[in-house]
Amino acid sequence: MRLNEFDSSSEDEEVGEDQLTPLNISWLPLSIVECSQFLGICGLPGCRFKDIRRSLERDVEEMQNQGVQEVFVFCTRGELSKYRVPSLLEAYRQRGFTIHHWPFPDGDAPELEQCCQILEELQFNLETNRRTVIHCYGGFGRSGLIAACLLLQLSLTMTANKAIEILREYRGGGAIQTVKQYNFLHEFRERYSAYVASREVSTERPLSR
Repeated sequence: MRLNEFDSSSEDEEVGEDQLTPLNISWLPLSIVECSQFLGICGLPGCRFKDIRRSLERDVEEMQNQGVQEVFVFCTRGELSKYRVPSLLEAYRQRGFTIHHWPFPDGDAPELEQCCQILEELQFNLETNRRTVIHCYGGFGRSGLIAACLLLQLSLTMTANKAIEILREYRGGGAIQTVKQYNFLHEFRERYSAYVASREVSTERPLSR
């Protein structure tokens, strides 16, 4: 079954290949935090919204050509419908990608526990040399935030401001877009330490008889 059978955007008028918006995957070198892997960051594949005209089939093929094995999706299902790719996750499955769907609202930050689970899965992928891409709608706000949190986790000497600077260098000036995301990042390390400590206490606490 072809991907475009799932793609609602195929109902639109045909767009010539020269008019399609290319999918730009920014490969963030994690050597800056002493990790040999790269983390891919991109916008929403297949998106058809406002002046963006992407082809889902072409974009997913491009991801496969670049060796992608794991995909983290931060868009909600409502967004996938709004941006004309309601079948995105199914398209990924068809190509054999492992999907990590961790949705949270555009412009927002995840719950701390959700963020920690995302980072655990990301780090496992890096340790096992799995070629990984993360994306939201534009690949700047939510994706930039998660990537910046990953940098903070991988390096004790990394600062929030330096992580933002790195993300904006490799992904563009729009990375980390809102005050809420900025604040979450600056508070992340302290909140993460408290979260880990609370988990350790809960596992050490003896069961009541």
